[in-house]
Amino acid sequence: MGGSLGLALGALPGTTVTGWDPDRDALRAAVELGAIGAAAPSLEAACEGACAVVLGAPVSVLAGLARRALAATADDCLVTDLGSAKSAVLAALSPGDRERFIGGHPVCGAERTGVAFARAELFRGATWFLTPGAEARPDLFERLHALVASVGARPVAIDAAVHDRLMALVSHVPHVLASALVNQAAATAPAGREALRSAGPSFHDLTRVAGSNPPLWADILLANGDAVVAELRAYGRRLADVEDAITRGDREWLLGFVGEAARGRERLLEAEPDGPAEPARVLVAVPNRPGAISEIATALGHAHINIEDLSLRPGPPDGEGELVLTVDGPEAALRAVRLIAERGYRAAAGGGVPGS
Repeated sequence: MGGSLGLALGALPGTTVTGWDPDRDALRAAVELGAIGAAAPSLEAACEGACAVVLGAPVSVLAGLARRALAATADDCLVTDLGSAKSAVLAALSPGDRERFIGGHPVCGAERTGVAFARAELFRGATWFLTPGAEARPDLFERLHALVASVGARPVAIDAAVHDRLMALVSHVPHVLASALVNQAAATAPAGREALRSAGPSFHDLTRVAGSNPPLWADILLANGDAVVAELRAYGRRLADVEDAITRGDREWLLGFVGEAARGRERLLEAEPDGPAEPARVLVAVPNRPGAISEIATALGHAHINIEDLSLRPGPPDGEGELVLTVDGPEAALRAVRLIAERGYRAAAGGGVPGS
């Protein structure tokens, strides 16, 4: 993931990428591949003069690395990460740390890990979640949004706890279930016939991610433990319902169960609309204080309103600035104005901000 980001950023005009990794072989490979322009001897050295620091490391060490990066950088430097669990990292940082640290998680990748498999196009079209705390500085949120968009990803602001529950549902628990299916089949041999040798395409499809990168996934499951356990218990109750229906021979219930899954699968596979909507602008009057922009962006992210572009025109210290958002079409702009107004901010679609 880090190598792919280095390749994508390094291809942008005027961008210099410096990297550090405790694994010297990985660092050497990153230089040879062109994922970084220069290798630094330490994290602190890599941070020198940076306008943005991106941490790609196991979630168990991200908070410590974030504190080191924040201490080694200037007051105008953004620090972010690529981890797939966010709440624990944010909770481990102080309110002051969270002014410059804004969590991030690109939802993409593959089973193969390591810089040798890095691809500059990895992030194109991918959702990249941003999880700003209430303390996040508006100028640094704007910088992170632009950085993510510059590599072709779609930045989406979301509350950290909501992010973690979503990832438990669609990523973390599926990894657990895939591993459980493989472990169950590997340990079972009816009449001496090994179950794995009889597996067909459906089993292969369901278990594609089983066992991938054990150290990484052990850390992820522990970092997002509360959400994962809650969803595992919910799955347990759902499976118990299936067991009960089979035991009592309830065909109608089973038809409904499988039919509901079919409808859900159809929603998952729904085609994208024909072509992108004509972009529309939303102008918002925002106070010059931390948290205002992240509150607005998070509200729109939860409502599935994509912010294609974001720029901030600061106002006087005790006054209001102007936030300019570009969203997917006039209908999305009207929805955005309504959601923003519900949070106490003045906003308008297209033209000037009312009362400005």
